[in-house]
Amino acid sequence: DYDTGTDPAPDGASMVEVAYERLLVMINEFEIKPGERINEVSVSKRLGISRTPLREALNRLAIEGFLTIKAARGFFCRDLDPNETMHLYQLRAIIEVAAVQLAAEKAAADELASLAQFLKTSSSSDSCSIDDQIAYDEGFHEEIVRLSGNSEMFKLIKSLNQRIRPLRWIYLHRGRGRPTTQAEHRQILAALMAKDADRAAELMKSHITLRREEIEEAIRHIYGEIYVGRGGGAR
Repeated sequence: DYDTGTDPAPDGASMVEVAYERLLVMINEFEIKPGERINEVSVSKRLGISRTPLREALNRLAIEGFLTIKAARGFFCRDLDPNETMHLYQLRAIIEVAAVQLAAEKAAADELASLAQFLKTSSSSDSCSIDDQIAYDEGFHEEIVRLSGNSEMFKLIKSLNQRIRPLRWIYLHRGRGRPTTQAEHRQILAALMAKDADRAAELMKSHITLRREEIEEAIRHIYGEIYVGRGGGAR
């Protein structure tokens, strides 16, 4: 049976939203493994919710690409596929490169100062957990997209970050050094502060682009690591 380490949801909370958020954690932390069938009875019991809101949450996760539905067999956690992951990273590059160009044009000085303070704070948190490090990395990139002023880009990048979180985790776990990641973040920020949209776009593209071989290697490593435990930059 699965174990989220959480207590049943409080009265009055949205059961669908609670189920959705907890299932997302279970998927991203590999408690539900890639390709594994979802045991609805076990999950329902563990989360302390009925099958109806659980099913709604599962359907939402299937629509968003985290799960697949197999006729007469139920819900399955989506396998980590190199082609699909490559497509996600290509889409991410398109969005973030465009967003950082817009941010260079639109972001106010005080907004960039806040981003600089966030980067400084996250850079000094080397001893924090991998989950916190991932949150810091996602936060930096999402704030740049927010500064673009394009709300649709922001929605897309939030969703993409959820989908690619397993790869972020593996890069941290395998020691893609945070100093390297943070140094690249500082270069991007410097270009933003200089209002150099072309330089910011060039740096962002270089920072987040992955080759197919890197993705394949990371996925192989993920499948190995989820069976032997967890270990710490992210892109």
